[in-house]
Amino acid sequence: MAALALAPGVTIDGFTLEARLHQGGMASLWSVTKPGETRPMLMKVPYAGEGQDPAAIVSFEMEQMILPRLSSPHVPQFIASGDFSRQPYLVMERIEGTTLLEKIENLPLGYSDVAALGSRIAAALQDLHRQNVIHLDVKPSNIMLRPGGEAVLIDFGLSHHRQLPDLMQEEFRLPYGTAPYMAPEQLLGVRKDARSDQFALGALLYFFSTGERPFGEGETMWAMRRRLWRDPYPPRSLRADYPPWLQEIVLRCLEREPEWRYPEMSHLAFDLTHPDQVKLTARSQKLKRDPFSVVLRRRFNPELKRSIVRDTAVTLPNAPIIMAAIDSGGASEINEAVRVHAGRLMAASPDARLACVNILKQNLIALDTSLDEAGNNKRIERMVRLQSWAAPLELGAPRLTVHVLAAIDPASALLEFARINHVDHIVIGARQSSFMRNLLGSVSAKVAAESACSVTVVRPKKAPLLTRALTPVPPES
Repeated sequence: MAALALAPGVTIDGFTLEARLHQGGMASLWSVTKPGETRPMLMKVPYAGEGQDPAAIVSFEMEQMILPRLSSPHVPQFIASGDFSRQPYLVMERIEGTTLLEKIENLPLGYSDVAALGSRIAAALQDLHRQNVIHLDVKPSNIMLRPGGEAVLIDFGLSHHRQLPDLMQEEFRLPYGTAPYMAPEQLLGVRKDARSDQFALGALLYFFSTGERPFGEGETMWAMRRRLWRDPYPPRSLRADYPPWLQEIVLRCLEREPEWRYPEMSHLAFDLTHPDQVKLTARSQKLKRDPFSVVLRRRFNPELKRSIVRDTAVTLPNAPIIMAAIDSGGASEINEAVRVHAGRLMAASPDARLACVNILKQNLIALDTSLDEAGNNKRIERMVRLQSWAAPLELGAPRLTVHVLAAIDPASALLEFARINHVDHIVIGARQSSFMRNLLGSVSAKVAAESACSVTVVRPKKAPLLTRALTPVPPES
């Protein structure tokens, strides 16, 4: 798919671009109109140009899956979406007003204003959690207020849906989020705990009520990981008149261990609206950070990391994951054989998910490019091919996902994907004999030899030679 030149007046599936409202790190936002539509609308278009982070495409896939499943005044109303085979986009309700980012110029806010704002955001997040979604990128630029006062959460590209595949976690090892607001468990790779949103909201409340970031401005992995063992300065050490009840709430949200935070957002919202009923503990009286001796014990205690991950783990439904390794440059007969066998496995397990994986081979020395000679995004082109390959199986989301992985060593990339994502069965095709295959070994042979799960290596059937005596073989069941 060649990148479409976006400009005012361009029409996409009946929607006319009027003006570009925002140009973010992963997508651009446009106001759009359409004949017969009177409500204000917004179109989100992901970037697909040279050098673009692959996460921009994957996060857009996540938002395309999640947003249509949400129904609430706390999220923009979904209107339409575009396929990657033509032009990917999302059209949604355009929320009147601005994000909370504008309030940063006037920090710190009054304590009652912070509490009122926090209770609205907590109510919005509670509603989101009840719809099986964890936002995982709560920050001022992703929160708006409707004229009636309700908080609206936007941008679900990094979100986790409990009933959908988590493509961000499946394809990327590094945690994605916004540094000042990421919870400790997110830094350890856990994306399944709703209390991560509570940590982010606690960081926002701390910032809005003190004017300081609880964990500083550092965006390196080292700077972010310090929150695993280092606590923030108590707000009362920054502002002498800081209410003990508000410090109790904020520091509880910022606890390293998720189980020490509020059990649900509704409990947090209640405390923010009933300060006289907040149960005060030692948190409310703190004036200094924890002693350095305590910090050192946390820093070098391996049990800390294990407890955070263990406490936040969520058991997923027991449904097998079938991985089909597709070679986009391979023989059509091989890919057909892989599809036939994968289809049989999927038919035998109605709750199974099929992950179609293709490797975008990278050069060891030469510089790799995101676009091909025709200006098409290589990753999107291959995603479209995978979807076309799987179309005859008639599997809709969430039973079907497609993944394009950039790697120098295809076999190692397939094995890593299978290991990280707990794949139960790999189906892969075997290429015909060649000099390079005999010299270096085949991808399928390495996958079959080293995989921790079941592997089926398939070959296309050949017509038997009439001069060759064959032993009858019973038909496949």
